[in-house]
Amino acid sequence: MPGPVLYPRSHYVHELRAALPPAVFAPARSRLLRAPLHAALAMVAIAAIARGWLPWPVVPVASVVIGTSFACLTFVAHEALHGGVTRSRWLQRVVGWVGFLPFVVSPHLWSAWHNRDHHAHAQMSNDPDGYPTLERYVARASTRFSVDRFSLAGGRWRGVLSLLLGFTVQSADQLFTSHALTRRERGRAFRDTAVMLAIWIGLALAIGLVSFVFAYIVPLLIANACVMAFIVTNHSLSPRVEIDDPLVSSLSVTSSRVIDWLTLGFGYHVEHHLFPAMSTRHAPEVRAQLVARWPERYQSMPLTAALSRLHRTARVYKQHTTLFDPRTAREYPTLVPRTQCTVDEPTARARSLASR
Repeated sequence: MPGPVLYPRSHYVHELRAALPPAVFAPARSRLLRAPLHAALAMVAIAAIARGWLPWPVVPVASVVIGTSFACLTFVAHEALHGGVTRSRWLQRVVGWVGFLPFVVSPHLWSAWHNRDHHAHAQMSNDPDGYPTLERYVARASTRFSVDRFSLAGGRWRGVLSLLLGFTVQSADQLFTSHALTRRERGRAFRDTAVMLAIWIGLALAIGLVSFVFAYIVPLLIANACVMAFIVTNHSLSPRVEIDDPLVSSLSVTSSRVIDWLTLGFGYHVEHHLFPAMSTRHAPEVRAQLVARWPERYQSMPLTAALSRLHRTARVYKQHTTLFDPRTAREYPTLVPRTQCTVDEPTARARSLASR
């Protein structure tokens, strides 16, 4: 099956910039307030668990609150480190440090791994976040173990582990293996990691094991699931590509307005890969322009539909547009423009408006 026609990112950006008002490229500074809000909420809930302020039946509810706050902090850190909420480099680092503290991820690591490496090579052969080719699966035992045991694929429910642990495991792996880190950045990343680990170890020693499980371990699993639900759907159903074409290599996912608010519109991922430094507050405007100009190429579906499709398909690339399950020899098509894409209600509305 021939792959889709690819265009460089600049093909879209040049036309979109001319159509978008200058205000959409300004940082959304008010979003900075979310970092102290979510951090304070998490700290109060942690204190409530540690000091026994809550009856035990309510403690799991507090864990959910903490985990949700951890995830929200991560979404704030992501946008801040891209420059979407402030242009100040030191403030970006501060927000990134606080936001990624629950996952023990240095902002130096994230900027190199995610901003420089992943965004430049999304779904290309050297994408650090991409799933493997069949050749790599056959050649590496570690890849086979990861794909067979933990990936969300093939109808195997143990793939839920990739949601509960995925971001923590991948972050730790990137700390040691990322080629995007300079020697100086790696040193800073290790120092950040050591300090972050010391904070959580200190908390564990201060409040005791049982309280720590509900104040940090369970919330971390919840935060992983919240973050990974979006990360795995952003690209893992899309084909591998040879050049950076966000309309082919990325998928936008939609959810409720509450989730959209909590995640800062992280589901607008095609839009984000076109304009990484733009706050996703303005992503709906970009979506409307994409639907008006390239309705046959823009791809979006509900988050639940994307997760369901991930569960039912495979995570090994036999070809650029073919996913393959080595355990069953079944093949599945990736999403490609014009085909294989569910049109969700927000996209349908955008297309209706664009056609008027």
